[in-house]
Amino acid sequence: MEIPRPAPPRSAPEREMLEAWLDFHRMTLERKCHGLSPAQLRRRAVPPSALSLLGLVRHMADVERNWFRRALAHEEAPPHYRSDQAPNGAFDQVDTADVEEAFATWRAECTHARTVVASCSDLDAFGRDKARPGRPSVRWVLVHMIEEYARHNGHADLLRECSVKNASIFY
Repeated sequence: MEIPRPAPPRSAPEREMLEAWLDFHRMTLERKCHGLSPAQLRRRAVPPSALSLLGLVRHMADVERNWFRRALAHEEAPPHYRSDQAPNGAFDQVDTADVEEAFATWRAECTHARTVVASCSDLDAFGRDKARPGRPSVRWVLVHMIEEYARHNGHADLLRECSVKNASIFY
């Protein structure tokens, strides 16, 4: 079964365009992982790097959680996978990680993020970011998330190629 990935509109209001591009990149990550075994999802590209497709999914669950729950919705939401003791836990702790749990967590964070964005009446509304000076706007968070996914989807191309013989990077 192929994962559907609707193309973003070529012309649309800004909010619709940003949301469509973010969903496009979310679905791109999903497609890069589709059909792979747990072992293939855990495979690191180049030692000593901890980067893996499963690690990317776990990382993006925490990134979604941070920017939409904590920064925009002002929720108390500790990370799922990283901690002070394991700052790279999303990547480092995949050898025995539950693949289904990781994807369910990531999908739930994406769904919640859409709800948060829908509740914001204005792209110029401000969230909070305790870690950095200044407050991010909804627009900034959407653009940042598009950039974050686009960068990691480039990594996902290489990781998929390492895991699947004759893999297409355009999947």
